[in-house]
Amino acid sequence: MPENPIAALGDLDPKKVDQERFVALLEAAAAQPDTGAALAELAPEQFARLISRASDAQIQAVMAHPELRERILDEVFRRMGEHYDGGERTEAVVRWRIGTDESDLLRYECVLSGGTCTTSKEPEHEPRVTITAAPAEFLKLASGNASAPMMFMTGKLKVAGDVGFAAGLTKLFQIPKA
Repeated sequence: MPENPIAALGDLDPKKVDQERFVALLEAAAAQPDTGAALAELAPEQFARLISRASDAQIQAVMAHPELRERILDEVFRRMGEHYDGGERTEAVVRWRIGTDESDLLRYECVLSGGTCTTSKEPEHEPRVTITAAPAEFLKLASGNASAPMMFMTGKLKVAGDVGFAAGLTKLFQIPKA
């Protein structure tokens, strides 16, 4: 394993490593001391590139590890506030359900208010919209490697509540490009 997993990930071309090595590199980055998720050091554009170049099988393999999946998703949601650009007038609560069934769901809540986005794993507010997606599909969406409307049309993204608001949700964030 490299001494600096973040540097290894930043330069990694997933097409040049097998699924097992890809998972191992992400696990090493997520297991760094101090924060427990040194993935925070990976630039958003690097992360988007990593996901864009990874195969579906590699992404599925990463998301199949519950602890790793949670650390990666926690980091994505932690960064949402940094990438929020919804303006002062947007007032909404978005509930996210990430998982394939009730037994493995990770729940997050984004409160969009006063020009900020605050995230939490403890839902406290009535949501304007609830969005459900499989972990790998959400990762593709959050990294700019999938189209929300296409995912909705193909059933990979489920929306309950204000569908119109949900349709414009990605425009409220500066989603990194690969």
